[in-house]
Amino acid sequence: MSFGTPYPSHPVILDDVRGAQKMLSGVARVTPLEGSRYLSGLVGAPVHFKCENLQRTGSFKLRGAYVRISGLRPEERAAGVVAASAGNHAQGVALASSLLGVRSTVFMPMGAPLPKVAATREYGADVRLHGQVVDETLAAAQEYAHDTGAVFIHPFDHRDVIAGQGTVGLEILEQCPEVRTIVVGVGGGGLAAGIAVAVKALRPDVKVIGVQAEAAAAYPPSLAAGHPLVVDTSPTMADGIHVGRPGDVPFGIVGELVDEVRTVTEDQLSSALLLCLERAKLVVEPAGASPVAALLARPESFTGPVVAVLSGGNVDPLLMQRILRHGMAAAGRYLSLRLRLADRPGALATLLGVLSVADANVLDVGHVRTDPLLGLTEVEVELHLETKGPEHCAEVAAALRGAGYTVA
Repeated sequence: MSFGTPYPSHPVILDDVRGAQKMLSGVARVTPLEGSRYLSGLVGAPVHFKCENLQRTGSFKLRGAYVRISGLRPEERAAGVVAASAGNHAQGVALASSLLGVRSTVFMPMGAPLPKVAATREYGADVRLHGQVVDETLAAAQEYAHDTGAVFIHPFDHRDVIAGQGTVGLEILEQCPEVRTIVVGVGGGGLAAGIAVAVKALRPDVKVIGVQAEAAAAYPPSLAAGHPLVVDTSPTMADGIHVGRPGDVPFGIVGELVDEVRTVTEDQLSSALLLCLERAKLVVEPAGASPVAALLARPESFTGPVVAVLSGGNVDPLLMQRILRHGMAAAGRYLSLRLRLADRPGALATLLGVLSVADANVLDVGHVRTDPLLGLTEVEVELHLETKGPEHCAEVAAALRGAGYTVA
C-alpha cells in the first residue's frame, strides 16, 4: 500500500542500487542470513536475520558512505569530507574515506561512547568532540563545511547514500528468494528507502515494514500529514534511530514504497536485544534490534518467510549492561520487592532460607531502619532477585506470603 505522499517519485531507481552494488564489491561484506528457530515458532513461518551487525565498522552505514564519497568530483575529494554522528555513520565515513584516500573530519558529541570515538579515529578520521546533543554537533559540522569547503556527508538524506543502503535489499533477495516480508528499523529513513527501492522493483509482492522507537517516531505523523514533520522526541536506548525529522529524499520513497511503519516501546527493544544475545548469540545494538522487537510484539501479523534486518552491533559495553538488566526485568526475570522483618539476629537468614527453597537467586539486599513508619523493632528489607520468568516470580511471592511475610 502507498501512503500517497505528494513528494516526487523515484529519486533513486534500481539501476542506482545495482551500480552501488558493483561499486561496493570487495569493500562491503555480503553479510550472512541466519535463521531464528524461536521467532519462526512465534510467527508460524521461517524468520531470518540479515546480520548487518557483522558488517565492517559494525553497521550498514559503510555502504552508503562509500558510494556517496566515491561519487565526488576530484576537486571535492581534494577538499575532504566532514560528517556529524554519535557512532555508526561516523565510523562508516571514516573507513570509506580512508579506503578512497580522502581526508575526513568527523564531529561527535562530547558524550559519545569512548569505544565509538576510538574506533572512528582508528579508521582514519580527525575526530572533533563538540556539543552535548547531535543537533549541536551537526551544526558544527555544517559550519566547518561552509568555512573549509569540505563536503558534508549526510547520514541519510542523499540519493547516493540511499542507493548504497539499498544493496542490503538486493542481498536479501539473493539469499532468501522466497522472502515475503522484510522488517527494518527506521530513523531518518535511508536504509528503509534503499531496501524498498531495490525490493519493490524486483519483487513488488514483498512487504517492507519499517520500525521506529515509540520515543522518536517522526514517520507516522509525517506520513499522515504528507510531508516531513519535526516531532518532539524523548530519550530512547535506540540512539541509532533517534531522529526527530525524516529526511526529504527518503521520505518520498518511504511514503510510496514502504507498506507500513510501526513503533515499539523501550521494554520491547530491550527484550529484543536480550533475545538476540541469548538465542541467536548475536551482539546487536537497540536500533538494530527494533525489527525483532516488532516481531515479538505482534508475531501473528507478519507473513513469512520474514527477514529482519539487524542494522548494527555497535553498543557501548556499559549501556549493554544496563539494557540487559532492563530486558531481563521486562521479561519477568528480575523481581524487586520489599518486606518487613523483626529486627533480631537470624531473621534475615530465615528469609533467605525461604528464597533458597523457592530457587530464587538473591542479587542485592538493602536494609532500612530509619523510616518513621517502621515499628521500634522492625526493619524493612528490599530484595532484588533473579528468577526464571513471570510464573516463577509469582511462585516466589507466594512462598514468601506463605511463610508469613507481607510482600510489597
